[in-house]
Amino acid sequence: MSLPAEFHEIAKRVNNWGRWGTDDEIGTLNLITDEVVREAAATVRTGRRIPLALPLQQDGVQTGMIPGRVNPLHAMVQINQEIFGPGTVACSDDAVTMGLQAATHWDALTHVSHSGMIYNGRPADTVTAHAGAEFSGIDKPRHIVSRGVLLDVARARGADRLAGDHAVTPEDLEAAEEFAGIRVRSGDIVLVRTGQIQLYLAGDKHAYAYPSPGLSVRAPEWFHARDVAAVANDTLTFEMFPPEIEGLWLPVHALDLVEMGMLQGQNWNLEELSTACGQESRYTFLLSAMPEPFVGGTGTPVAPVAIL
Repeated sequence: MSLPAEFHEIAKRVNNWGRWGTDDEIGTLNLITDEVVREAAATVRTGRRIPLALPLQQDGVQTGMIPGRVNPLHAMVQINQEIFGPGTVACSDDAVTMGLQAATHWDALTHVSHSGMIYNGRPADTVTAHAGAEFSGIDKPRHIVSRGVLLDVARARGADRLAGDHAVTPEDLEAAEEFAGIRVRSGDIVLVRTGQIQLYLAGDKHAYAYPSPGLSVRAPEWFHARDVAAVANDTLTFEMFPPEIEGLWLPVHALDLVEMGMLQGQNWNLEELSTACGQESRYTFLLSAMPEPFVGGTGTPVAPVAIL
């Protein structure tokens, strides 16, 4: 199924190509200015730190649905080895093989393409087997620290977890804003909670994967209007799975990454954060979500921390 006219119309409305210059490779992360970070730091009141990453383990979220995206395979390569001779200090080392998008991660702007193009009007064939992403690889955003905003859509809709066929719309996002008593502003990193990750945490990775709520194809326009810097949620596929529009796969990925140049993240564990925000009656915080700088990578594992 080719991309429908509706998709191309939205794409024109959210397109950021050239907004930060023809050489730009980081897109909406440009919205995280020094002033934004100073204001984000001012949200810290108690110093309470909440980790948002899933453990990196072989029994991870991946089900085999996506070829090559393997859960972390951990192996010891030396154990208490006296590499400098008997009686010297002994070393233990290990190695990991994994998909860079296997667990809690950021998608780079090059993670998807459409119509032969990636962000900022560059050809998709600049992603190669030898070097990976020539432009807009995950090594290009050197730091991601900003004000984080939890939009707890599930709780705002009176549920602990959204139904598997729920498409998170702009109306849902605004209801979550009202529930939190805040307004998303330029440079924010928005975390959208659906509650879906509860299924994985309970031990059912297949139910977690399918069916799953996620962002509606209408959501990117809302993020664009608010000048959001990045978005992450607590699902495997970010957008609805199966797709909101039958036969149209990953349109939100294409709108966010290719058209807007906006990083998106998946498999973020927002459960403890939801509880903490409810306890403290505030839904903004300092968020550190530094990418691992894999040169040419189209994604990266991340261990984000919210600081209240």
